[in-house]
Amino acid sequence: MTVERIFDELGHFKRFQACLYFAAVFQAIACGIHYLASVFLVQTPNFVCSVPGNITAVLYGNLTASSLEDILPVFKSGTGPLVVKTTEGAQWELSQCRSALRINPKYFTYDFDGNKTVTACDGNFVYDHTEIHQSIVTDWDLVCDNEWLAKLCQPTFMLGVLIGALVFGDIADRVGRVRILMFTSVCQFGFGVAVAFSGNYYLFMVLRFLLAMVSSGYLVVVFVYVTEFTGIKVRTWTSMHVHAAFAVGVMVVALTGYLVRVWWIYQIILSTCTSPFLLLCWKFPETPFYLMAKGRYKDAQTLLDTIASFNGIECKLKVQELLEPEEGESGGALLDEAGEPAQPQKKLSMLDLFRTWKMARRTCTVWAIWFIGSLGYYVFSLGSVNLGGNQYMNLFLAGAVELPSYLVGCFAMDRIGRKKTCAPSLILAGISCMLIIVVPADIDAVAIALAMTGKFAIAIAFGLIYLYTCELYPTTIRTLAVGSGSMMCRVGSVVAPFCVYLADVWIYLPQLIVGILAFIIGVLTLLLPETLGRPLTTTLEEAEALGSEPSKKDSALGSKDAEDGLEMNHRKAKA
Repeated sequence: MTVERIFDELGHFKRFQACLYFAAVFQAIACGIHYLASVFLVQTPNFVCSVPGNITAVLYGNLTASSLEDILPVFKSGTGPLVVKTTEGAQWELSQCRSALRINPKYFTYDFDGNKTVTACDGNFVYDHTEIHQSIVTDWDLVCDNEWLAKLCQPTFMLGVLIGALVFGDIADRVGRVRILMFTSVCQFGFGVAVAFSGNYYLFMVLRFLLAMVSSGYLVVVFVYVTEFTGIKVRTWTSMHVHAAFAVGVMVVALTGYLVRVWWIYQIILSTCTSPFLLLCWKFPETPFYLMAKGRYKDAQTLLDTIASFNGIECKLKVQELLEPEEGESGGALLDEAGEPAQPQKKLSMLDLFRTWKMARRTCTVWAIWFIGSLGYYVFSLGSVNLGGNQYMNLFLAGAVELPSYLVGCFAMDRIGRKKTCAPSLILAGISCMLIIVVPADIDAVAIALAMTGKFAIAIAFGLIYLYTCELYPTTIRTLAVGSGSMMCRVGSVVAPFCVYLADVWIYLPQLIVGILAFIIGVLTLLLPETLGRPLTTTLEEAEALGSEPSKKDSALGSKDAEDGLEMNHRKAKA
C-alpha cells in the first residue's frame, strides 16, 4: 500500500491535520503534569519530634522563641537539636527522629552535660508549614522509619509508565489508536482526581500506578497518531514537538505548586486543567494507515473525503488507488532477481540487533543514548528543586528551557546531521554537570544556569534519538530496535528517582553520575554513522554498510547522479 500518497494529494499539514495535531498534543500536557507532580506531592518540610505537654520556650543555638513554629523555618537537620521547656518544667532536646529528656537539669541552657533519656519518636511530629501547608508526608507521617515510603512514590510511578507503554502500545495496534486515546484520556482524568481523595498511602500508590499506566499509554499512542496524520515533510517537527507539550506540563506543575500548597487541591487542579480535551476526543477519526491496514476501505474513503473538504481541496483520490502498486513494484507475488518467487523472510529476533560486532556496538551505543537521555531528563527535572534558590522557579525553568531545545534540535538535525547534533549535546550536558560540582555552594544563580544548560542539551539528545534509531536500523528490525530502545528509556526513568535520592549522601552526586555517563556516551556517539540525507535501509547488510564513506570521486559521481535523478523526478511530476 502507498498510503503516503494521501499527503501529496491532500496536504502534509493543512487545516484538518493541524486541528487534530494541536488537540491531541494539548492532552499530552497532562502526561508532563502527572510525570512530575510528585515533586511537590511528596515534599518533606522541616520537622522535629513532638513532646508531651505545652512548650513555653525554645532554644536553637543563639536563637530563642516561644514556640516550635517560630524556630522551625530556620532549623537545619544535623546542626544540633532544638531545646524546649514545657509547662511542667521538663526539658527536651529534639531532633528529627529522636528526642532526649534531660535528667534533673539545673538551668535552661542550650548545652547540657548531664544524663539524658533518649527515645525514638512514637509517630508524633511537628512540621514547618511556612512553605508546605499539607503534603502526603505531613498527612501520613512519611518520615524517619517511614521515609522510604515517600521515596518509593516516584519509582513506582515510573514502573507504571514502563508497563503502560508496553500494554497500550500493543493494544493500540489491535483495537485502533483513537479508542486508546479516548480511554487513556478519560482514565487520566478519573484516576487523577481519585488520587486526591485517596484516604491512605497504599490506595494513593495504587491509584498513582494506574495513573502512570494510562498517562504513558496516551503518550506512546499520541506519537503514533500524529505521525500517521502528518506528511513526511513535517513529520520530524510534529513528532519532536509532542515533547514540547510535555514540557508545558512541567511548567504547569511548577506554577500550580507555587500557588497551591495543599496537596489534594493541587492534585485536583492538575487533573482537571486538560479536561476540555474530553469534549473533543470523541470526534477524533481513526488514522488512514490503520484503516487501510485493517481493510476498512469504506471508512478510509469517508475520511479522505472529510480531510479534502475541511482543507478546501477537491478530493480526486480514491482508496483503490492506494491499493495499487507503485511503478516498479510487482503486482503479484514477490519475485527475486532471477524472476522466481522469493522465499519468505525468516522472522528476526532481538539477537539480530547483535548479529555482528559492528551491529552489537551500534546497538549498545543506541541503548546507552536512550538510557542517559531518560535518566538525565528526569534527574535534571526532579533534582531542580534541590539546586537552591526558589524551587518553583527552578522547575518552571527546567520545563521552559526545553521549548527552544526542540527548535534548535530540529534545525541542527536537518543541517549538520543527527550524529553531529546528538554527540555534542550529550558532551555539553556532561560538562555542565561537572561544572555544577565546582561552583561555590553560595552562588545559586550559576548552579541553576548550568543545570538549565544541561537540561537544554539532554532534551535535544532525548528528542532526536527516536528518529535516529529508525534511520540506523533496517526495515526488518526497525520496530524491534525502537521498541528495545524505548525499554532502555523506561529503565532510565525508573532509575532516575533513586539517583536523585543520592543527593542525601552528597548534594552533587546525581549530577556527577549523569555528567560522567553523558560525557562518555557522547564520545561513543561520535562512532555511530551519520544518516542525514541517506535513504532508509531495508536489509541488515545495508544497515551495516552505513558509515562506510565512499571515495571523493564516488561521492562526486553519486552527487551528480542524485541531482540528475531529482531533476528527472521533478520533470515527471510536472508532466
